[in-house]
Amino acid sequence: VQLVESGGGLVQIGGSLRLACAASGFTFSRSVMSWHRQAPGKERELVAAITSDGGTTTYADSMKGRFTISRDNAKNTVYLQLNSLTPEDTAVYYCKAYLNAGSYWGQGTQVTVSS
Repeated sequence: VQLVESGGGLVQIGGSLRLACAASGFTFSRSVMSWHRQAPGKERELVAAITSDGGTTTYADSMKGRFTISRDNAKNTVYLQLNSLTPEDTAVYYCKAYLNAGSYWGQGTQVTVSS
């Protein structure tokens, strides 16, 4: 199982980023996927999750309306669109795959929002 996140970087307040997580080594189209984030000195928290067919999405309350999770099963990739970013969104963003054998994490991508 391999999960590789990309798309992070430095952005100004109010800016946008699109994160991607490329998956391999398992049947992506059958797996629930999620995005999480961890800010310095804080615990890792759920950002959003999406069912295997993309039909249902779930968001943390503080991120509803600003972030959008989506997936392309033909490309084995899950995305996270980040809009209206604030310094409080600065964190390492991780994707996670849920398999029958357990769950797996990517290595993360850094998002920094400058004030």
